[in-house]
Amino acid sequence: MDAVVTLKQGRLRGRVEDGVAVFRGIPYAPAPVGAALYGEPGTPPTWEGVRDAAEFGPTAPKPPYQPPYDQLLADPDIPGEEFLNLNVWTPDPGGSGLPVFVWIHGGAFRNGSTAVPTYDGRAFARDGVVFVSLNYRLGVPGFGLFPDAAPNRGLADQLAALAWVQENVAAFGGDPGRVTVAGESAGAMSVTALLSMRESAGLFRQAVTQSGAGQGVVRAQDARLVIGETAKLLGVDATARAFAELPPERVVQAQQTVAGELAVHRDAERFGPSVVAAAMAFPPVVDGAFLERPPLEAIAAGAGRDVTLLTGTTTDEQRLFLVPSGVTGFVDAQALAALAGPEAAAVYGAARPDDSPGDVLAAVLTDRYFRIPSIRMAEARAGGPARTFMYEFAWRTAHENLGACHALELGFVFDTLAAPATGGLTGGGAPQELARRMHGAWVRFAADGDPGWEPYDPVRRPVMVFDEPASGVVNDPRGDERRLWD
Repeated sequence: MDAVVTLKQGRLRGRVEDGVAVFRGIPYAPAPVGAALYGEPGTPPTWEGVRDAAEFGPTAPKPPYQPPYDQLLADPDIPGEEFLNLNVWTPDPGGSGLPVFVWIHGGAFRNGSTAVPTYDGRAFARDGVVFVSLNYRLGVPGFGLFPDAAPNRGLADQLAALAWVQENVAAFGGDPGRVTVAGESAGAMSVTALLSMRESAGLFRQAVTQSGAGQGVVRAQDARLVIGETAKLLGVDATARAFAELPPERVVQAQQTVAGELAVHRDAERFGPSVVAAAMAFPPVVDGAFLERPPLEAIAAGAGRDVTLLTGTTTDEQRLFLVPSGVTGFVDAQALAALAGPEAAAVYGAARPDDSPGDVLAAVLTDRYFRIPSIRMAEARAGGPARTFMYEFAWRTAHENLGACHALELGFVFDTLAAPATGGLTGGGAPQELARRMHGAWVRFAADGDPGWEPYDPVRRPVMVFDEPASGVVNDPRGDERRLWD
């Protein structure tokens, strides 16, 4: 069965699937071809007649995940130039006033797309929310810093998509005044950056950051070092004009080489200390103009103070990065003390007497890269007019000894545990009741800004811990470990 809506761009035909109308592959900006790949996103294209929106549109140029992560994380690759596109799931295209949930995918700013099956938006639409997911430029085209191109083009894409939502979501039954923007990992870091920017004012009134806060940005001088290394590999000048003359697949290959060398060598002189600290080659850049200063600084100064926030992490984030790669097996007590510091090694180790030194290191780095930045963002907003809610996802999968690792919560938030792609992390047998509770909390937050527990404050520090067989609020979980970072 078909569903047809009329946008400013033209008429659009979607499909009704399981009682939900779905419109896929809608362009929110022109295809970024040639020099436009390094330019600002343009005006949404128009068309004659009725455009078909049954299938996902192209995905941004990106490398495949390498083993063993290609078995854990789905990342479909759909060729084509018109990859600045988005998708809409709606319970009622003829309705009005429905809450809107806009999803920004993760993938370290170099992978991911809206076509990942775990991100299917039908459960949100089933429960009365208009769900939108968007693609954006990744890697060098999205975040490489050039002297002859605007910075942070991937963030500019996200702003353009949010502007499209404001202009068009009413055609799908959504209320442009009830928009929640959400993301996980790099998507959450994107949301944090957007929250800190003046350009995002009026585009959303609520935000969700899952496993990402203000930590994923780098200094301009360091970003120039990275693009210089990439240009050397390609044998061209470090300019957008020179890069635009190359096939995108060559640029992707070079950026993958640079990212691999960064991961192995962590050379601050070669890549810059902020890039080494971020552990990503091409994240957003604090350029002083578009992204004026680090997001947490801007938020502490009042940016995004009127936006209600839901933020949190999983309990064992870093296990996704350290266990499949085998790193945890190589860490002994001496290495733990050297990498974590003697005090952290002692405090975290005492709380985990049966864990190996590698497992203890994973806990330390989980806090370093994920939990503490999320807490800092909540603290920075304390006393402001909009509330902040915190959560922790604690259910541990037995699959591959991953625990409650990074990205494991996604199938629960989306209520897509049955999707085969979700099983790459859950391994099957994941508790559907927990998905019902967690997805329900996200739906309630989208609807009225209250997920169902008390807001965060820096005295009691209440955190909703999602686990099975029960979930509940815990005040200041693992407070002794948190205080080590003060």
